[in-house]
Amino acid sequence: MYLEHFGLAEPPFRITPHTDFFFSGANRGATLEALVYAITHDEGIVKVSGEVGSGKTMLCRVLMERLPPHVDTVYLANPSLSRDDILYAIVAELGLTVADNARTSAVQRMLQDHLVTIYGAGRQIVVLIDEAHAMPAETLEEIRLLSNLESNRHKLLQLVLFGQPELNDILARPDMRQLKERITHNFTLEPLVRNDIAHYLDFRMRAAGYRGPEVFGAAAVKLIAGTSLGLTRRINILADKALLAAFAANDHQITPKEVKAAIRDSEFARTARSASRRHLIVGAAVAGTALLALTLVLRNKQVAEPAPAFPPATSQAPSNLPSATAAPAPTVVRPPLETAAAPPAKVAKAALTAAAGGTGPQGDWPELGPVTRQLAIESRAWLAMAPDERWFLQLVRTNVSQAPRVEAVAAIASELLRKEQVKVYAIELDGIRRLGVIYGDFASQAEAAAAAADLPQGLKVLTPYPRQVRRLR
Repeated sequence: MYLEHFGLAEPPFRITPHTDFFFSGANRGATLEALVYAITHDEGIVKVSGEVGSGKTMLCRVLMERLPPHVDTVYLANPSLSRDDILYAIVAELGLTVADNARTSAVQRMLQDHLVTIYGAGRQIVVLIDEAHAMPAETLEEIRLLSNLESNRHKLLQLVLFGQPELNDILARPDMRQLKERITHNFTLEPLVRNDIAHYLDFRMRAAGYRGPEVFGAAAVKLIAGTSLGLTRRINILADKALLAAFAANDHQITPKEVKAAIRDSEFARTARSASRRHLIVGAAVAGTALLALTLVLRNKQVAEPAPAFPPATSQAPSNLPSATAAPAPTVVRPPLETAAAPPAKVAKAALTAAAGGTGPQGDWPELGPVTRQLAIESRAWLAMAPDERWFLQLVRTNVSQAPRVEAVAAIASELLRKEQVKVYAIELDGIRRLGVIYGDFASQAEAAAAAADLPQGLKVLTPYPRQVRRLR
């Protein structure tokens, strides 16, 4: 809308990662160079941590482009991967074909043999794991085991973990000591200070085609710095709205007036630099909610909220919401998994039915939002009766603490896909309450994979993958 007004070729402050807009200041460029060196010269696990919106995903995307040609990358963006899922995800990304009934141990041997062949050809594999802080503990343990894959003299697989500061808390636990000891490099993306923010704003404007004098005045930059906490995502949101306000007033300079309007519109006006991490996370969640609402409004539709069949859901601010306009991520296609200790089908069916609205502890899930709750009820019959050999697409799979995120995914999937094919399961296994959003009912893995390839980009960012119904039992 304001592009022509400011002489821009493209929007300068998109919140989705665009590697042409990577800002090398504020130690970002030095961190990138250090990551490249660590990956190509070291054999330990590398960790990158930073607050929500600090630029971790942007750094990860740029890293993929800057690695030397002999390094092949596997990018995993789905934090809900189980211990077996992450192994199959890596194998699938490497283009290996696994038999449907292959055991995990056989897949591990296949992966190691393939890595030995790649290493013998002078190539290297690095696995970049985004949102690592949200991974289950057993999946992090599998990452530790993957780091043990080696030839006689060298590690065969390099691993890089990207996560929020909660990842550091997880690694500090006694049961994570072995994984923590394998981390040889730790990088932290610190918030930008005021001078960095001024350079950042000017850099993004000029990267988008601007050729005039600096647009953001010193007073405006000071206000943006105090409100954004130095987080690039917030800076982008405020700068974009400020440009829009200036365009509406036919101005070409950003002053505190435009920034204050942007702050009011962004709903984190009260946030100060001294705010706690809790306030920061809530603010990011509010922004995510606004993006979801905007996506639905632009499509001129609404997701109806049916009458709840559960107790009223506890109000929670969702976090890590997927956007229907988010940058696409690779679609991971996996063979079915095999777990030795799977519960009997009748037990799983009973749990699924109860979780979808029955009585007793399984039926009392106050965390579920209205869309999740209604889909769980509507999914009961299919979950109980679907043959084990049928396939579906797993859109998200997590524990009940992420119920707001599941609610957002369920709402978006219901909007973008055939609603009758979107299902939710809620099940308690080994004392852990888990939620999942799934899509479709397919006769084969190939049919499910083809459907995954045709999903809207806003859902591909979730890294959906085929699973067999028997894996729910």
